[in-house]
Amino acid sequence: MRLGERVTVVAPHAEGLAAGWEDGGVEVVTFRYAPERWEVLGYGRSLEADEGVRWRAALVAPLYLAAARRAVARLVRQRRFDVVQGHWVVPNGVVTGAFGGRRSGPRVAVGLHGSDVFLAERRGMRAAVRWALGRTDVLTGCSPELVERVCALGFPRERAHVIPYGVDVETFRPAAEAGEPAAAAWRRRLGVPDGAPLVLTVGRMASKKGFDVLLAALPELLARSPQTHWVLAGAGDRLEEWRRTAGAMAGGERVHFPGAVLRDALPDLYRAADLFVLPAVHDARGNVDGLPNVILEAMASGLPVVASGISGIPLAVADGETGILVPEREPAALAAALAALLADPERRRALGRAGRRRAVAELTWDAVARRYRQAYGAA
Repeated sequence: MRLGERVTVVAPHAEGLAAGWEDGGVEVVTFRYAPERWEVLGYGRSLEADEGVRWRAALVAPLYLAAARRAVARLVRQRRFDVVQGHWVVPNGVVTGAFGGRRSGPRVAVGLHGSDVFLAERRGMRAAVRWALGRTDVLTGCSPELVERVCALGFPRERAHVIPYGVDVETFRPAAEAGEPAAAAWRRRLGVPDGAPLVLTVGRMASKKGFDVLLAALPELLARSPQTHWVLAGAGDRLEEWRRTAGAMAGGERVHFPGAVLRDALPDLYRAADLFVLPAVHDARGNVDGLPNVILEAMASGLPVVASGISGIPLAVADGETGILVPEREPAALAAALAALLADPERRRALGRAGRRRAVAELTWDAVARRYRQAYGAA
């Protein structure tokens, strides 16, 4: 809808979701594929710590594929669509592949995001993925690495496009623009004194987020900066393990795990912080994020970002200009970068201002929509 297009999103049903609704001019249609208690695919529930498929998700996957194909086919018969895009090559690229290879009808696109590429490379999935790619007109991905990995499975590089995610720069704004009260409420809730530096990270508690690297760096940082508080926000399979690790540290009472944060409350949590960190990694199975949305949200909120220089992250974070990029899995390098910024408030503010400017100039959803339109036009 950003540039006047009509957009329909087809999504799996889950407990608490309606059959359909409209959001900001975008139509959302859900489909059933199993009894509700077995509808366990999607919405961050399919993988165990993002390293392996949960057995219940694997069991219902064939039902999901059949139901998703029927839902898309019904819409394609009823209306005229120019493009059908399967977001996540596994499973949805396999679904949309059924609509490719035709002389007439919509062109087929596949979007890559992270864990789907990890699944696509597994031996048992490669044949289905290659079949789907052979019927796909255009490939999009938020990370050069993800695009290259899927092109290596058999997709022509000249029809692949690296397009970063966007961010709503009105929702995610610095505290100076949006006002302080709600941000101050987050500090009170967490027990962070006024004026104490607050370092924030946000994400699912899964291995590829690299929070264990941050935890390895924390003992030194807690000792060097005794006023600083650390907030690791999010839910997931490794949450309790990491809570215990932090709780055993000297100064561990300054490490906070608020759990899942509702979307409406997230902008104020960014505004309560002084610095954002995400030490993402390739996990033991090779899974990696594309471009984490939280990095874009932090930049739009005026926070300097310290992150691993991997996958799609350098598309957003300019090293030394809007943040600092460090090698993955190097706690010492991460600690040094964080300590340097904690000791230099003016540089923090300068990096944060530059990040906000870049988000507004290059990473809005309008800018991203124009790049998608160009990719679709090429198809």
